[in-house]
Amino acid sequence: MQYRGLTLDPFQATAIKHLEEGRSVLVSAPTGNGKTLVADWIVEKSLEENRRVVYTAPVKALSNQKYRDYTRLYGESAVGLVTGDLVIRRDAPCRVMTTEILRNMLLSGEDLSDLKAVILDEIHFLDDRERGTVWEEVLIYLPPSVQIVGLSATLSNLETFADWLTEVRGSPVEVVRAFERIVPLEIHYASKDCGILTPDQYASFFKRKGRQILSEASSGRGRGRSRSRRPPRRTRDVDLVRMAQKNDLLPALYFVFSRRDTERFARGLSNWMHSSMLDREAQQRLRERLHTARAELGETLDQDFIDMLEKGIAFHHAGLHVQLKSLVEELYENHLVRVLYCTSTFALGINMPARSVIFDGIVKFDGTAMRPLPTRGFMQKAGRAGRRGLDDQGHVLVRVDVGDYDEIKGNLEQYRKGDYEAVHSSFNLSWNSVVSLLERLSMERIREVVERSFLSWHLRRSSAQKLTRAEGLDGSRNAKQKKQARRLRKQAELEDGQVWREFQHRVKFLQRVGYLDENLGFNAGAKVVRNLQMSEILITELVLAGIWDELESPTLFGVCCALVSELPRAATPNFRVTREDRSIHARVLKVLTSEIVTSADEITGIASSWGPDLIALGRAWANGRSFSEVQLLVASDTDVAGDLISTFRRAKDLVGQLRDVYSDFPDMDERLHKLSKTVARDEVMVVG
Repeated sequence: MQYRGLTLDPFQATAIKHLEEGRSVLVSAPTGNGKTLVADWIVEKSLEENRRVVYTAPVKALSNQKYRDYTRLYGESAVGLVTGDLVIRRDAPCRVMTTEILRNMLLSGEDLSDLKAVILDEIHFLDDRERGTVWEEVLIYLPPSVQIVGLSATLSNLETFADWLTEVRGSPVEVVRAFERIVPLEIHYASKDCGILTPDQYASFFKRKGRQILSEASSGRGRGRSRSRRPPRRTRDVDLVRMAQKNDLLPALYFVFSRRDTERFARGLSNWMHSSMLDREAQQRLRERLHTARAELGETLDQDFIDMLEKGIAFHHAGLHVQLKSLVEELYENHLVRVLYCTSTFALGINMPARSVIFDGIVKFDGTAMRPLPTRGFMQKAGRAGRRGLDDQGHVLVRVDVGDYDEIKGNLEQYRKGDYEAVHSSFNLSWNSVVSLLERLSMERIREVVERSFLSWHLRRSSAQKLTRAEGLDGSRNAKQKKQARRLRKQAELEDGQVWREFQHRVKFLQRVGYLDENLGFNAGAKVVRNLQMSEILITELVLAGIWDELESPTLFGVCCALVSELPRAATPNFRVTREDRSIHARVLKVLTSEIVTSADEITGIASSWGPDLIALGRAWANGRSFSEVQLLVASDTDVAGDLISTFRRAKDLVGQLRDVYSDFPDMDERLHKLSKTVARDEVMVVG
């Protein structure tokens, strides 16, 4: 089967055949095998039929890339981008949007009669603790006539997931898998002590010499006069890059788990390199592009960054200025970056492969503790290695120093075996969703919706299995087995209907705090919550307390910034906090720590956000200060421009939500409308 002049791989052809016949599909294939081609086909088919199609992605970098790709393919008029903080051609037939936006459209009852298909890229994000519920809601609310195209990394329980989705959709959802990579991967461990070795070679090296190295380090033995104890020498990023270069393994993506290290390593390598890693032809192309980039980006592109790029080195992380991120991505796509230091966000769906992928380590802070990467996370990054049509193999280098090996070798073995984790439900309805469902549906219908969740489906199956096991023990005369049967029945009873009981618990909370009356009628609190999608209870309480009415517009925007984000850990304020801002902080803190807000956060398991240092930054932006001037208000050893731009965009989105809250108050509505227009300028409106 041919598409766009390419001979399709069997899994691609199979998936497209299912779509041609009107079925939904879940496509699972290793990174780099071409899953997105299936999505491209359904986009093109929808446009040919004059139908609408929606492409959703979990991260903005992927959304922006697909928006640029589809705009190039189908023209600007056919493609829109809707991410909450950016809206470009919202009514275009092909819309790239966040999953949250699509969920809101479905909850509001927007007419989707001409929608042919929805693409859910990285559909395994359904088990994300904070955002996964939105994926389930979309799958539950979408009309059965809409085809689903789910794209996923390899999952161990994809068939189970498809069984649930088939039940929810009321029609077959086909699973299409590809197990073999088009460009095979070869995983090696590397360190300064041993060079690049296969896992088996490294195990042998560790057995022969690793213990000795650790023993000498702990006892102080070894060469030199000093006999003090010291840890074994650590392998530096420069050592790994030098090994990769020597073995012709560039270009390389070098994954680290802190923004600070991406910048520190990139600048360090640039200082260490005496000449460019690019050939003369590439250097000339780079110089020409940087010449135009200087004019486009002005002082955003400083000389240090240029010097680094000229050596074929770059870094990429979420905090980087959006225009610099776009430039780095463009240069990388055009083979003008040889070593790119990056964080995990670069692994999510972006089509930017390399000859090799280097891991500075496999242990990462997951929000609560330092833990090794799950297999899915490791392979999503490792899968970037190996460029189809350019490389016979993809090479993965993992820095493994002898002092780390005992602790991580079990995880490394899991990666080699491909022991992928299952996708689990994280279903946890937001307050906005609860109120929106109550507004639109009867309690009987809401129960049907809630019990169609993946979590509820799983719990019903688990409950049935426990009852079956209990019945098998009923005939036993053994007291221990009888006690086990009673315990199984109790567990089954708790699991059956658990999700519905949790929904009812949320409703009772809203009634207790006066947002709903005893007949589920909407009081002021519920009327506010239905318009909010961020820290809903905290912001509702601020509305009810009248705080917004008392703030000047620039300060109001600053408070919105503080409610949607916090200053990055690497950054500190470079200004003196005013008396006004201290007063605002005290008032918000009183609401934040109130019984209503803390109880609401406890129920959802998601804490409300408050970053008071951002008030001054948001106010400065709303007062017309340039982005460069705003940046001077922050001291940081890493680039936080991207964080600030993202904060301003999300705050602008919150201003829009507050407009909906105050729609019946013309003066406030007009003030918020003007504020939204004031802050929507320059960097905030750049797609990147």
